[in-house]
Amino acid sequence: MKIMRFCKETILLQCLILMFILKTVSAQLHYSIPEEMQKGSFVGKIAKDLGMDGNNLSNRELRILTRTGMIQYFALNYNSGHLQTTDRIDREEICAWAEKCKLNFQVIVESKRKLYGVEVEITDINDNAPHFPPGQLEVKINEISIKGSRFPLPEATDPDLGINSVQNYQLTGSVYFSLDVQTGENGPKHAELVLEKPLDREEQSVYDLILTAMDGGDPVRTGTAQIQVIVLDANDNAPIFSQPVYEISIEENIPKGSIVCAVKATDLDEGINGEVKYSFKKTTKKDSQMFLLNSTTGIITLMGNLDFETSSFYEFEVQAEDFGGLFDRAKVEIMVTDLNDNAPELTVTFLTNSIHENSSTGTVIAIINVEDQDSGINSEVTCTIPRNLPFQLKQSIDNFYSLVTDGPLDREQVANYNITITVTDHGMPSLSTTTIIALHILDTNDNPPHFARSDYKSFFMENNQRGASIFSLNANDPDWEENSRITYSIIESQVTGSPLSSYLSINSETGVIYALLSSMSRAQDGGSPPLSSNVSVTLFILDQNDNAPQILYPSLPTDGSTGIELAPRSSEPGYLVTKVVAVDADSGQNAWLSYQLIKATEPGLFTLGLHTGEIRTARFFLEKDALKQSLVVLVKDNGQPPMSASVTVTVVLADSIPDMLTDLSSVPVSEDPQSDLTFYLVTAVAFVSCLFLAFLLALLALKLRRWKNSQLSDNASLNFSGAPVSQFVGIDGVRAFLQSYCHEVSLTSGSRKSQILFPIGSCTNTLTPQQAPDKPGPVLLIGDSNTGMEEARVGHQCLGWGADTLGTRITREAQGMEH
Repeated sequence: MKIMRFCKETILLQCLILMFILKTVSAQLHYSIPEEMQKGSFVGKIAKDLGMDGNNLSNRELRILTRTGMIQYFALNYNSGHLQTTDRIDREEICAWAEKCKLNFQVIVESKRKLYGVEVEITDINDNAPHFPPGQLEVKINEISIKGSRFPLPEATDPDLGINSVQNYQLTGSVYFSLDVQTGENGPKHAELVLEKPLDREEQSVYDLILTAMDGGDPVRTGTAQIQVIVLDANDNAPIFSQPVYEISIEENIPKGSIVCAVKATDLDEGINGEVKYSFKKTTKKDSQMFLLNSTTGIITLMGNLDFETSSFYEFEVQAEDFGGLFDRAKVEIMVTDLNDNAPELTVTFLTNSIHENSSTGTVIAIINVEDQDSGINSEVTCTIPRNLPFQLKQSIDNFYSLVTDGPLDREQVANYNITITVTDHGMPSLSTTTIIALHILDTNDNPPHFARSDYKSFFMENNQRGASIFSLNANDPDWEENSRITYSIIESQVTGSPLSSYLSINSETGVIYALLSSMSRAQDGGSPPLSSNVSVTLFILDQNDNAPQILYPSLPTDGSTGIELAPRSSEPGYLVTKVVAVDADSGQNAWLSYQLIKATEPGLFTLGLHTGEIRTARFFLEKDALKQSLVVLVKDNGQPPMSASVTVTVVLADSIPDMLTDLSSVPVSEDPQSDLTFYLVTAVAFVSCLFLAFLLALLALKLRRWKNSQLSDNASLNFSGAPVSQFVGIDGVRAFLQSYCHEVSLTSGSRKSQILFPIGSCTNTLTPQQAPDKPGPVLLIGDSNTGMEEARVGHQCLGWGADTLGTRITREAQGMEH
């Protein structure tokens, strides 16, 4: 009864919703066809019903909107304008026990951008015969049953509806039994076996009967079942269920093997007559595959996967029967509650990928269909787009939305939109689906050319040739393609009685001006109609590139010698050897300098910074590398035409000055004409260096003695002030530029013999606070036999020597020690 009331309320609600839809939809077409029609059968003249010419339609004029995952049963015949079936339609397969079977879909007239609802009702035909459960059916009757006792018989099922379903039953086979057919509240027929004569098991224990079910179709279809009546011994108590109806509510996501419920029946008899067995009665194949009933315990277990969208309600009967044949029946109603397990489905049924930027508000961009297979609040959806976009979603009929423009568009600000459409249902937790619609904004000529300034002042060189380019205007137009193509022209006026065009000319495409006066220029785009802008231009004289770069360092020699740089052999790649410094008296790009290494003794050994002029090692030095490396550096400005200067830098590969002298002295003499000059040069350098070293040893000995007398008790450390980054050492007209080096100095004095060692250390141009030692290292001093030995070490200090300052420094040091 509750199920029937629930169905009636559902049907009433559907009717109300249908009436509401019919009022809101602009056009609703209705057709009716019987089931089991052949493929291609005529349904209706849909084109005519829509007011269209049905001959030679195209799918761009009229088409059916398809939904994801749904079977399309109908198609349009574009030659005749008729609606036809695409396959055989089985009403029982589609609508099962529904009283009315209707298929709904939508068609769109793209020329009008209008949707129409179509409803096709599938009427029932008598294409199914009644049928009983397979196998032989048994009915057990106790021999003490009195006349008039009633026993339920299996019910035949017929998927057809109305008159085509089961209408009557007929029983044959024995005079001991008769048939009583009753009509239930919801229409189906119930047949009961009625005992007409008392039974005697000793006379006959088994009766074979034939039960025939008949429907009301034309022709009449029948189904039969064999019923075997088994007469049992006396059993005066039948099982009784604890409740006539078991109502259960379960969620659709419970796993397989879960216990749905347990039915319970009791029998007051004792022994075998009191034992109860449970079984399904009046159940469908679908129910028997979904649920399992334990015949002993009465526990009903889930065997399949529940899906609310497939079936939300299950109803069947269970029977409790004792061994004496007495039984009782109860109804089980299982209601499946919906969960939000289906995300909304979004389908774009109409889409345009480009519109003009001057399109009016409300222009349709796309039509979108949204569906959710869930029910109730889980199927209610909200369709949104980002708020910061000039677009809006408007809901039309059913679950269709139109994406339209909601404000002015400007291609110059945003040329392309990726519109994200999000559909979210109202379930807990909510599920959502997104899709992105790419929209390209087409350009219109709505922007005039724009100069960066309202007037220009330019400088150009005097004595320029006639027709030379002296200034270039540049206007920007944010429009696209032809609308942004700019043409330059000069506004005509009179200058001292002559037209301005006799003094000025301008390139219409590049904007280059040839003039010596103040003028007014115009930039015009190629749109339709064209737009233009004016600008005032004043021209002034510019300087020429008449100064070549001047090399400051290394300075060009005046005595014919070559600058020498010292590069330790232990240098790593990237070691800074020296830096070429140059300036240019010009300005602007005429003073932009670049450095190029145009010649090298060993290509690939050194690199030159293009804009810094820094000469660095490119790899580790090898034994085979020449001791003396000659590098020719070209310094070029950026003028037109460019001007340049060059300098030759000589790099000697040695770890220290003594090593350099030793290496230079060990260089074999070549047989070329310049070998004598090299020999004399090396000899002179070695001789002067020896004198320098001897003097330096004497100087250091005096310094150490003074330090020994003044700070021996304090055991203090030495701190050397940083020497200049680079100095020159001149030897008989030869200037050798020496890089600053960090040396660890060890001095030894004894037996009136002095020695100085210069182990090479890590070098940089200057000492940073991080590179400076935290505290100076001790200096190691070895005195004579009278004073013993005192030890100290000098930490890394950066020492440099210069040819011009060496004598002055030595003189000052000597004077300081004398004082």
